Amino acid sequence: MKKTGMKDGLRGIAAIVCGLALAADAGEFTSALVGRVTYDDTPGWTISAETKSPEKGLEEWSLTFVADKPGTPPRTKVRCGFPAKDIVGRWSTGFGFNKNLPAGWQWSANFSSSLYSQAPVLALFSSANENRGVIACSEALRKVNFRMGIDQGSGRIGYSAELFSEPEAPLASCTVRFRLDFRPVFYADAVRGAFAWYGRMPAYRQAAVPEAAFDPLYSFWYSYNQHVGTACVEKECAAAVPYGMKTAIVDDGWQTDKTGGGYVYCGDWEVSTNRFADFPAHVKRVQAMGMKYMLWFSVPHVGFKSANYPKFKGKYLYEDKGMGAAVLDPRFPEVREFLIGHYERAIRDWGLDGLKLDFIDFFSFRHGDPAVKENYAGRDIKSLPEAIDRLMTDVNRRLTAIKPDMLIEFRQSYVGPAIRKYGNMFRAMDCPMDSLANRVATIDLRLSSGNAAVHSDMLMWNWEESPEAASKQFWNILFSVPQISVRLKNIPAAQQAKLHEMLAFWIRHRETLMKGELRPLRPDLNYPVVYAYGKGEQVVAVYDSSMVVEVDRSRGRAVYIVNATDAKTLVVREGKKARVVKIAPCSAARLD
Repeated sequence: MKKTGMKDGLRGIAAIVCGLALAADAGEFTSALVGRVTYDDTPGWTISAETKSPEKGLEEWSLTFVADKPGTPPRTKVRCGFPAKDIVGRWSTGFGFNKNLPAGWQWSANFSSSLYSQAPVLALFSSANENRGVIACSEALRKVNFRMGIDQGSGRIGYSAELFSEPEAPLASCTVRFRLDFRPVFYADAVRGAFAWYGRMPAYRQAAVPEAAFDPLYSFWYSYNQHVGTACVEKECAAAVPYGMKTAIVDDGWQTDKTGGGYVYCGDWEVSTNRFADFPAHVKRVQAMGMKYMLWFSVPHVGFKSANYPKFKGKYLYEDKGMGAAVLDPRFPEVREFLIGHYERAIRDWGLDGLKLDFIDFFSFRHGDPAVKENYAGRDIKSLPEAIDRLMTDVNRRLTAIKPDMLIEFRQSYVGPAIRKYGNMFRAMDCPMDSLANRVATIDLRLSSGNAAVHSDMLMWNWEESPEAASKQFWNILFSVPQISVRLKNIPAAQQAKLHEMLAFWIRHRETLMKGELRPLRPDLNYPVVYAYGKGEQVVAVYDSSMVVEVDRSRGRAVYIVNATDAKTLVVREGKKARVVKIAPCSAARLD
């Protein structure tokens, strides 16, 4: 174990390329894996560093910040560098299609994480899908700015993590840890290992995941937008049941008679009686069909035209004219109680099975922290990230006390270690009819979500598409829970038949697809081939017909191949023997 301290000095030191040069008044320590690590010095604070190596290829750093007296945590950059050997790309929850290695790392765009946005994990991988380094940071509540890329002058990877870059309440001490994994293992195993590290921390212990979170569901957002009501909800649910869908999510619109007004009417959270004359009775009728019922809420918003808007004057973080709503400050205990009370009533009085909680990324500072000039008056928690954490932790605790198998959905980009404490369903970002974006997003989520149920963005397609073309929307999200959002009685009979076929396949292989060992290849190529290994079977999805399907029968004798391409044949190799296999485009077949 190596431990160093640093004296008071200047802060805000410019970035150091790959840690090759040390600026004045900076601290440093030596890592067994990456060599020299530097960090900024800050007046009034002492920073000590510790390192430990639990096993070969693994290392943990701890940086402990201690102030002479409580104060604003220092804006601090931690930097290191190492040779760029056999690396083709980088992975994180927010990179999407852009998993390439950027040139000139110190000028490349920041990747940021926080409680409500992405995860503080960066990974590197080879063309053979082998891990080339995963660096995870324990700070998953507060914002952290990351840079990682190639230093052109040295051919080295440069990495930096900037801590405490946003306004924060005074602290007397805190500790931030880093975990490095340079073991030569499959890259996805190393990524999952980083997220398992968070799961072992009491502060980030995952919420329980009911089995119902893995049931295919029907969402009303793309199919109806805000135009929901008793008749259409009950009609679509009745149509969804024969497909095997077991949950319905009713989205925005249930709380207002008016549409097209942004979020100006949010915040009262009263059911529109013109749309739903007897809401509890309606919920019971849907549940009697065999469907669970979930309802959408925009967590932070109180609309300018809501009755509650004037009640919370002085308790907003900011007002968003574009959204037509103000954003509540969860540091006020009465704000948290107001929100949680609405959700409790929805579960208890309306008989709901779950909630879709949206827009928590709007809990932020747009024009500085309004609490500072008020000396935090009325706020029982001074730190905004800690207040959000308290709010969402209490939401989960109090709702599951009413309904233990409560379903709670969040969507990208609010994913990551902290969010896993609050919810059990994580949905891909909004990407209507973009099958590639949906594939990449769902696979990325699978690597970062632990045992939570990862859901696709709602599937929609053009009704004039061929069944095969429309089916690509489904096949590209095969390794996530399907959310369907088309008007089921309106799509052509051929599309209905194809949807029945695909959902039946997914349900039959659900355990393998969702709980088996997932091996997605080549993140830099948007996962052209994805394997899932279950008990006695394996499912392979091919999205690029030029890829060779490698089959190892020891991983499951029954092999099912999904041809999600337009090709009529695929190349399959078992051991040293390769053959051409006929599989109809956009279909699944068992391999002989």
